[in-house]
Amino acid sequence: MATPEVADSSDQNENSREESEKWTKSQIFTLISAASMNFSSMVCYSILGPFFPKEAEKKGVNASTVGMIFGCFSVFNLIFSLIMGKYGSLEIFSGLGLTLGPPIGGYLYQLFGYQIPFVLLGCLVLLMIPLNMCILPRCDGVASTGSFWQLVLIPKVTLMCLMIFSISSCISFLDPTISLFLIEKFKLKPGSVGLVFLGHALPYALSSPLLGLLSDKIPRIRIWLMLVGSWLIALSFLLLGPAPFLHIKGQLWLFISMLVVTGISLSLCGIPLFPEVINCVYERGFEKGLGTLGIVSGLFGAFWCLGSFVGPILGGFLYDKLNFEWAATVQGGIPFVFGTLLGVYYMVEMAQKRSHSGNSLEEERKPLITN
Repeated sequence: MATPEVADSSDQNENSREESEKWTKSQIFTLISAASMNFSSMVCYSILGPFFPKEAEKKGVNASTVGMIFGCFSVFNLIFSLIMGKYGSLEIFSGLGLTLGPPIGGYLYQLFGYQIPFVLLGCLVLLMIPLNMCILPRCDGVASTGSFWQLVLIPKVTLMCLMIFSISSCISFLDPTISLFLIEKFKLKPGSVGLVFLGHALPYALSSPLLGLLSDKIPRIRIWLMLVGSWLIALSFLLLGPAPFLHIKGQLWLFISMLVVTGISLSLCGIPLFPEVINCVYERGFEKGLGTLGIVSGLFGAFWCLGSFVGPILGGFLYDKLNFEWAATVQGGIPFVFGTLLGVYYMVEMAQKRSHSGNSLEEERKPLITN
């Protein structure tokens, strides 16, 4: 039977645990601020997909140039990610922005013309500035002694950064190419094209929080989630066109189905990456704190933006030189290659750990004194 002192101590520990799990006002305001900026910036970027490539084509601009225009957004995002770092992914709000942007942009363009989508969404982002100035709390963090280059020189981190690059390039590859392909092949209007964009954005947004929870609860499955995700991306891009050598007739239902698979597989591959990079960095002796989190977040953001820059440029170039079917096939091969390399690295690392633990056990069993 527990004594009163032990019972009181247990109650106090339980109360303190409950209090620590409650969000403070500062944390709630920070979440609202970061979520609002993620959402609004992604909406503004993703509204372009359904109508801008075709509008540019009317003015004599080829798909390669359209890809470069889409990539400009990511260049500046890349620069400031390296300089300032980022809060973190908050993928559900980024996914929500990617989900709502295309249908909003497509229908605004269809109803009101070219200028209105930019005016309305630009005003939305402007409203976020005073909102965030009011609610974002002051945070005095401690600078980390590590650097971006120290992180990149860790082989596992390098491979995971390449994975970040590959999945980001796959997402942004679709921006300048989907609308051109759908309008040419299936004769869809911009509003309908915006709805098709939901095929990959909505599953990505819905699966992100679930996979984030699963990744946190069972860390050992992260590598398998990333591997399965990278291979599924390759498969979905292979069937997106579909690839000419498969001799399968392209149909709208197949295209949308593969977009759904793409959205889920991008989430499978991308969501476990950030916590896995953090775990790897801590294992290598980096101090735990906001400074290290800022560097890792900046590195994550930098490679994400690099992929977002390369994806539309490569997509536009391949669309011009080949066609959408071959362009999607080539793009899908990038995460397959990097995912396989990461899987091989993990297998070698696991084999080395088992060998090391076996040698350690054998050393412990040796007698201290031999005859």
